[in-house]
Amino acid sequence: MVRRERWTAVATLALLQIFVVLAAGYLITHGVPGTPTPIASPKPTPTPLVTAGPVLAAAEDGALPAKGTLTTRLRGAMGDPALGGRAAGVVMDARTGTVLFDGGASTALRPASTTKVVTAVAALASAGPDRRLATTVVRGAAPGSIVLVGGGDPTLAGPTSVGGSEWSASDVYPRPASLAQLASRTAKALKAAGVTSVDLSYDSSLFSGPVTAPGWKPTYIPEGSAAPVTALTMDEGRSPAGPRYADPPKATADAFAALLKKNGIKVGAGVRAGRARAGAAELARVESPPLYALVERMLTLSDNDLAEAMSRQVAIAEGLPHTFEGEVAAVHRVLTRLGADQGIEIHDGSGLSTRNHITPTALARLLAVASSPAHPELHSLISGLPVAGFTGTLHGRYGRADSRAAAGLVRAKTGTLSGVNTLAGIAYTPDGRLLSFAFMANDVTNPPGAVAALDKMATIVSQS
Repeated sequence: MVRRERWTAVATLALLQIFVVLAAGYLITHGVPGTPTPIASPKPTPTPLVTAGPVLAAAEDGALPAKGTLTTRLRGAMGDPALGGRAAGVVMDARTGTVLFDGGASTALRPASTTKVVTAVAALASAGPDRRLATTVVRGAAPGSIVLVGGGDPTLAGPTSVGGSEWSASDVYPRPASLAQLASRTAKALKAAGVTSVDLSYDSSLFSGPVTAPGWKPTYIPEGSAAPVTALTMDEGRSPAGPRYADPPKATADAFAALLKKNGIKVGAGVRAGRARAGAAELARVESPPLYALVERMLTLSDNDLAEAMSRQVAIAEGLPHTFEGEVAAVHRVLTRLGADQGIEIHDGSGLSTRNHITPTALARLLAVASSPAHPELHSLISGLPVAGFTGTLHGRYGRADSRAAAGLVRAKTGTLSGVNTLAGIAYTPDGRLLSFAFMANDVTNPPGAVAALDKMATIVSQS
């Protein structure tokens, strides 16, 4: 009898549970009678999977490395014969500017492409991280004439790649403006006005003066190290028929004329250089990525053409002549405002000039300024620095036993010219202290050995 009552109780409880579940389901679906239907809450945002810390983490109060130990280790590494007889370096606390290692830190040496650190700081501080470079088409002075106007964007994508095959501007980062898109927009505007035939000229007068910098070797353009510095160019002056166009503006205008014809606009013979009228009506335009993205690309890839374009933007922003001489004066003006002009002599923006001389202290100071919370407009300089062992000009390095520990930890700009190897960057210590450094060698006869020695020194900094 007891057993039967127990089973009756169990069955009753089970039926009650089924009823509660069904009732709850009904209320969830239909709501409580007489009450408004609740508004659905948004789904919670999934917690992101954190795979790496930010480029510039919050400032830490970790202890500074011991100067004596750091100096002993770095002096030993700097004595590597591969660096030659003219080597110098510095390590600096990025937050306070305290010098932790001085290995001839005030010695001005040829910086090669670490000059791009100077260019990046000046461009971001003066022209600003959000500036875009516009390539435009305006109406010409004569009826039925148009002018293609260069805005100093060397990344403007031409109709074909260097290999001659069709390519997509979306294949690269940052995505460049497209000459084909400019032609399409121009044709659309012309047809809307009832125009199907034009005479085309081109205006590259935004940049003036010599197209090569003081201290550039005559082999740079033929070998493809850089293009002539002009305000109108496509694909950074790279030609399918050779390393660089001898006349980038003319080549770009000819390509634009061919694209207009594909879009149903007849172009008269004799595309030639000219000047756009002040205030001429604009028909179409395309714009480059923002300057901060261009700076990141310039630093990651050590892009000489972009560096020269960025340097000219400083001259434009500062209201000085848009020449090599003007850009140099403009850069120094900006650095003076930042209190970081000492120890810098430059003659171009890319570092190709053999006349450039910069001290290790100046480079490390600029990196400290760029990483400072007081200068958020400069932070894309830091995010653009190649990552040891992974990106840009540091890809494929830091695989040796004496540098492997710094892979992924060191961010630095490289520099290479004949007899010159340099490295300037940042690294966090194991205690979380951000350090900036610069190591420079100007009498190199064993480049692979010099690169390995520089990487070893940067590794010592990251492990200090």
